[in-house]
Amino acid sequence: MYLMLSPSSHQVGFTKAFSSNRSSLLGFRTVQKLSSTSISSCSSSCPMINQQSARSIACRASIESDVSQRKEDVPAPHGLSDKIVGVLGGGQLGRMLCQAASQMAIKVNILDPLENCPASSMSHYHMVGSFDDSATVEEFAKRCEILTVEIEHVDADTLEKLEKQGVDCQPKASTIRIIQDKFLQKVHFSGHDIPLPRFKQIEDLESAIKAGQEFGYPLMIKSRRLAYDGRGNAVAKTEEALTSAINALGGFGHGLYVEQWAPFVKELAVIVARGRDNSILCYPAVETVHRDNICHIVKAPANESWKIMKLATDVASRAVASLEGAGVFAVELFLTEDGEILLNEVAPRPHNSGHHTIESCYTSQYEQHLRAVVGLPLGDPSMKAPASMMYNILGEDEGEAGFIIANQIIKRALCTPGATVHWYDKPDMRKQRKMGHITVVGPSMGIVEARVKSFLKEGSAEDIPVAPRVGIIMGSDSDLPVMKEAAKVLDDFGVSAEVRIVSAHRTPELMYSYATSARERGIQVIIAGAGGAAHLPGMVAALTPLPVIGVPVRASALDGLDSLLSIVQMPRGVPVATVAINNATNAGLLAVRMLGVADTALQARMAQFQEDARDTVLEKTKKLEKVGWEEYLSS
Repeated sequence: MYLMLSPSSHQVGFTKAFSSNRSSLLGFRTVQKLSSTSISSCSSSCPMINQQSARSIACRASIESDVSQRKEDVPAPHGLSDKIVGVLGGGQLGRMLCQAASQMAIKVNILDPLENCPASSMSHYHMVGSFDDSATVEEFAKRCEILTVEIEHVDADTLEKLEKQGVDCQPKASTIRIIQDKFLQKVHFSGHDIPLPRFKQIEDLESAIKAGQEFGYPLMIKSRRLAYDGRGNAVAKTEEALTSAINALGGFGHGLYVEQWAPFVKELAVIVARGRDNSILCYPAVETVHRDNICHIVKAPANESWKIMKLATDVASRAVASLEGAGVFAVELFLTEDGEILLNEVAPRPHNSGHHTIESCYTSQYEQHLRAVVGLPLGDPSMKAPASMMYNILGEDEGEAGFIIANQIIKRALCTPGATVHWYDKPDMRKQRKMGHITVVGPSMGIVEARVKSFLKEGSAEDIPVAPRVGIIMGSDSDLPVMKEAAKVLDDFGVSAEVRIVSAHRTPELMYSYATSARERGIQVIIAGAGGAAHLPGMVAALTPLPVIGVPVRASALDGLDSLLSIVQMPRGVPVATVAINNATNAGLLAVRMLGVADTALQARMAQFQEDARDTVLEKTKKLEKVGWEEYLSS
């Protein structure tokens, strides 16, 4: 509310009434500090302010004072959150949590036994001590307002005790207790109808033999606790191999169980975020590739059908919904030969399979975990890059020799387009130890894979093979004089393309293979030229989810009309974008426009192409007007 006064004696009286306040005469916060007496005085001395106006001022002042009082009672956070988050564990996951927290100005304390652990230099405070020692954890909790984990192998009893004392643990101690015992995990998820491989606890060799007879071989034997990164798993291929497999896991004293072998074709993973209000968001499912039972490469998103991707996220979200507490959870899954999704195991924290989210998603798993545990709204988990791969830098050798190998890979990665290097700053190099990771993003999985391969071998950035984004195919080499125009356009726009002869009638197997593998290889658009019966564009469109542009080729006595009519008359559900007869140039331009939807640089080049075409026409118009039509035609 602003008061407008003309320069007069009334204004002098009004000013005197406000003289005790140093704020602006017309500012609302000046008004809120007036007493009712001051307002009455002001009203009587200023005819311009009647009693109704005075009451209005008093009302606004009262409301503002109440609001101010409430704000003083519950002070607003100076930023996203004033809560101090305590993390049990200070490894690479803790380090990346601290990095995300620094962007959000959230203070993170860590508890880790190593003085120079990866998260130490990034944290607000580092308590050196064991995160599975009850007294140490209790002392650490006094310095935090929220307690979370970056490793599940902590003392669940202590967390439960702290919760009873009012400490805010996220996720809850009950969840940690379930997940840190893999057998209890299976029992819990089985009770919530989550699809799993069959499993059974074993307590001696006799029970192991019975399990093998029931489940068959090979048989997966697992430790119930302290099992991760391939440790705690052993495979018995025959009954005779049971004893050696059990001994490799330290015998029955540590607690073992068996799982029926899952005939999987791929291992998938879904990062699931759960808020304090029990809201759940899933990141796109990824494929995890393991080497010696340790995550080696992660491909995001997984190259699977929409049906499989949805099934994976459904299983993952149901599993997390059955647990208690907020945070990020990693759900590892098996995709079987029959297209079934089976849950392998769950981690109640950020995970190796979600490292790529730092560069490839709108909200990284680390920011998401912090959002969830402090009670902020969950962020957008969708990918901002069309394709991404994460490569784990594992120790290839011991000591200095291992550091040299890792450094060579890192140097090549730094010269690779779309690559980001993360080094965990671990002081000691050991074989198979996770020392860092490299994430590569790009416009297609084919391009990303080519970039990853380039830094895994000797060479320079110039040696990186350019994965094609557009496939140009035709039924015969006689179509090449027409189809070359599409290739020229793409070359002018800097779009990589491959040109192939693929006949729908003479090489149907090749056509099928090409169409079904195109997306996985990184192809984003297919231009198919065909004459006569012209079945190639339609058949390819029926086999791939990629957009297909058909080019009718003039190749018969019907002057190409037969090809045109054949291609444009595709049944509903199988679209083919069809250009004019022999107009492969427009096919190339249309492909560029399609790619430009997700490629701003390419879209800008297309806009420049249109501007250049406009300028060319205007120049011709000027010339025609200047010289006349006869000279124009003769020039």
